[in-house]
Amino acid sequence: MKGIILAGGAGSRLYPLTLVASKQLQPVFDKPMVYYPLTTLIEHGIREFCLISTPKDLARFRDLFGDGSAWGVSFDYREQARPAGIAQAFLIAESFIGNSPVTLILGDNIFYGGDTFHRAFSEFQSGATIFGYQVHDPERYGVVEFDAQGRAFSIEEKPKQPRSDFAVPGLYLYDAEVVSIARNLEPSARGELEITDVNREYMRRGALRVYRLSRGFAWLDAGTTTSLHEASAYVQTIERRQGIKIGCPEEAAFRAGRISLAQLEHTVSRMPNCEYRLYLAGIIDEAKRGDLASK
Repeated sequence: MKGIILAGGAGSRLYPLTLVASKQLQPVFDKPMVYYPLTTLIEHGIREFCLISTPKDLARFRDLFGDGSAWGVSFDYREQARPAGIAQAFLIAESFIGNSPVTLILGDNIFYGGDTFHRAFSEFQSGATIFGYQVHDPERYGVVEFDAQGRAFSIEEKPKQPRSDFAVPGLYLYDAEVVSIARNLEPSARGELEITDVNREYMRRGALRVYRLSRGFAWLDAGTTTSLHEASAYVQTIERRQGIKIGCPEEAAFRAGRISLAQLEHTVSRMPNCEYRLYLAGIIDEAKRGDLASK
């Protein structure tokens, strides 16, 4: 499976922060926001990435990620000249996707906890897989409705009167048919190719699977100034209490066997003296002591 990180858009809800850097490059506690979705996909086996962003911001992502070899992955970069909906990403990345299944993650979404994603990725074979997460403001999102047996039977995009409080987070798994589905979409009243319409088409075909995320799972959408602050506070709290880092691609790549201990040591040796380097130095020490397998 290949992975797309969608990191475009105008970032108007974070103005004037986005005068300095794009939304997905804003800090969430101690890391760039985009590190979190990148780490999520590395943890779930993705090796080939396509990063989509604006012509103005793409060079900054190239400088940040390079070719991906530091994390044992590869990167392709594509421009989104004008934001026209999440589903537009599949048209931009058509040649990257080819005949492979693909997962798309939004660059401002942060996920933490639980094993639902692991099951969803390992069980995926064809069709589409999305997720449902209970929120208090579902009108901001795509909303999925379940019947009495827990089966999803309707999806609406940002409804004024939601019929469910289960929002669809910004992580989606599709087979290669998603490209042709996206190509045949009609723009919505907002002039966008809606990801909800992609999901509806898979539902119409009987090929949509929806996993409900548990209460212990955390989904943070860091797309507004308030939610950006809340995400930073959440990450800081977890990291301080548990002594781990959320959204650390170097650690994720090492634990997943994408890079060797020697490669991790080389990467860390090039970092300045900072808390991030000290944390990774601790991971290296654990590995040398043989403690890593127990974590």
